Amino acid sequence: MLTAESILKATFGYDTFKPLQREIINNVMARRDTLVIMPTGGGKSLTYQVPALMMEGLTVVVSPLIALMKDQVEQLRALGVSAVFLNSSLSSEEYQENMDSVKSGQSKLLYVAPETLLTPRIYSLLSSLKLDLLAIDEAHCISEWGHDFRPEYRQLVDVRRKFPSAVCMALTATATPRVRTDIAASLGFTEKNEFLASFNRENLFIEVTPKQDPVAQTVKFLQNFKDQSGIIYCFSRKQVDELAATLARYKYSVRPYHAGLEDGERKRNQEAFIRDDVQIIVATIAFGMGINKPNVRFVIHFDLPKSIESYYQEIGRAGRDGLPSHCLLLYSYGDASKIRYFIDQKEEPERSSSYQHLDAMTRYAEGSSCRRKPLLSYFGETYSQENCGICDNCGAEPGSQTDITIPAQKFLSCVKRSGEKFGAAHIVDILLGADNEKIQKYSHQTLSTYGIGKELTKSQWMHISRQLVERGLLNQEPAYRVLSVTAKGLEMLKAREQVFGQINEAKRVGKVSAKLRASLPAEELEYDNLLFAQLRNKRKELADGEGVPPYVIFSDKTLVQMATYFPQDKDSLMNMSGMGKVKYERYGADFLKIIKEYARENKLEEKYKTPMRNKDDAGRRYVAVGEAYNAGESLESLMARYGVTADTILNHLARFMTAGNPLRTASDLLALSKLTPDQQQKVFTAFDELGPDMLRPVHEKLNAAVNYDELKILRLCYLCEKR
Repeated sequence: MLTAESILKATFGYDTFKPLQREIINNVMARRDTLVIMPTGGGKSLTYQVPALMMEGLTVVVSPLIALMKDQVEQLRALGVSAVFLNSSLSSEEYQENMDSVKSGQSKLLYVAPETLLTPRIYSLLSSLKLDLLAIDEAHCISEWGHDFRPEYRQLVDVRRKFPSAVCMALTATATPRVRTDIAASLGFTEKNEFLASFNRENLFIEVTPKQDPVAQTVKFLQNFKDQSGIIYCFSRKQVDELAATLARYKYSVRPYHAGLEDGERKRNQEAFIRDDVQIIVATIAFGMGINKPNVRFVIHFDLPKSIESYYQEIGRAGRDGLPSHCLLLYSYGDASKIRYFIDQKEEPERSSSYQHLDAMTRYAEGSSCRRKPLLSYFGETYSQENCGICDNCGAEPGSQTDITIPAQKFLSCVKRSGEKFGAAHIVDILLGADNEKIQKYSHQTLSTYGIGKELTKSQWMHISRQLVERGLLNQEPAYRVLSVTAKGLEMLKAREQVFGQINEAKRVGKVSAKLRASLPAEELEYDNLLFAQLRNKRKELADGEGVPPYVIFSDKTLVQMATYFPQDKDSLMNMSGMGKVKYERYGADFLKIIKEYARENKLEEKYKTPMRNKDDAGRRYVAVGEAYNAGESLESLMARYGVTADTILNHLARFMTAGNPLRTASDLLALSKLTPDQQQKVFTAFDELGPDMLRPVHEKLNAAVNYDELKILRLCYLCEKR
């Protein structure tokens, strides 16, 4: 029987589902429209790929980018799954070949762009087939409030109307509550079947540091990531070209990527990065949406992103394989000013919205609390831990509090005397007695606060200003970051209240913390680097031979486990994460040979890897119920023990069996049925003909004469007899 669990292991090579995956799959299989908000790396694709392999008809996946479709189809084919895409990158012959594959039923999954799906040609194709599932990826593109709105996505509701029997899924990695509501309304979802996974990526170390000498800071950072893949985001095309050229002079394997390059060069650079021929890509935000490269070990923001949504999506390209990865943002006020200049050119209401996004981004960058709290809060999620241990602020050495009353009074007075019309940088210039054009223009050299703050440095004053904003003594206007003294600040000046804080910023730990490393099995952190390198070379050789990216063969995580446990036979190798049946048949012998030779030469013994179990019941409830039933416990006793109905116990027993466990044959199961023996036999005959996987076809076959409760009982009886 094809079950979600059996497909997960046999096809995809995983022992357990990630959080919410099973619940989403169950919801889809119950033919309920489903909205999935799951962070990058959370496993969104599996939530429609698994149902696609369980359903009888076709699954259509709407995807916005050619690169994304190509990548997913390559990975599915490597797993032995027949999938195709239809887009402008295909020749007319290839296009027709893929159409024929869908029409014949050979391909279970079809990937298309939204504009392709809306064409008469594709509508005609789909009208001749049974469309079971419509999965809309990157669904935030539907919403005008999303960060990447695309008008053609709005028309997808027309497809829903044309194929009303198909269940619909909308999936996205980034969506605020407002965007989620808009997606559901736009697609006509009548029930709230929303699955919101945590946006917390525990394998990402998040760091924000003041931008001082950005090239030197970048080069120093890269020294920790020798031969590792990473992305560096820059604000402008010019900056991309300059930084890529500089890093190339430092002998780094690097390529640029932006919309100003010729199409051919841009595609070659992207392909080189995907295939591990190049380690680093320096890019504008145009890069990444269609990239599913799981072994990106770092993401650097050389310049400030325009919004938290963009920032979250971009750092989400790191560590998709679950291994530790580092996200660094170099922050300066100058970057925020550059973005404000471009926002000023926009019309309302886009201008106000852009200012709000920038304000949230700058407050995040300047914050001294845990990075995860404001990041997750932006997406409507509460992060309750005081110290995550996996960001720069939480890893900072505790700074000593000192009396900063006099500096605070100087700063607040300067804001007041300059008319509350300027940002922090200009106030600091006044306090330091700077002689620049802006000071002269406004005659601020005549203020009584001019030059009274020379005892502190510019960075110290800026740190104090941020603390005064956080304490509510200063207000910072969103658009231009103009400071004004609050009522609380005025009271502090008037009453000469003491203010405690820090003169210097706390020293931050700019490396992967012990807590982050502890998120992985301890033994997998000590994998054999030499063996890993050999396995990676073999992976690259096989990938080049097949014309696919290396991660299509195996992810880094699979190779890490091989280089940790030294599997010596098929059973042990099949226990590695990501090792399904098809992949073992295609590549298993090559990798086993390398591992066995290496282990023999270095006198290494195989280590036993304990198969993972799902966390949702360490014993999942259905396992406990099934084992208790096999031990002789009655249905009534199990209902009483767990305080549930007979229907719930039957569901547990069915799941226990479909997971591959035997179930004792017992008369009390059949005794629950109220049907006559003749009626029961008709149900069993229907199961013989249609299979017991899904009850709806059997229900329809029997003209709805037998209700679902009866079908559940008789399916269990049928399965017990067939075992």
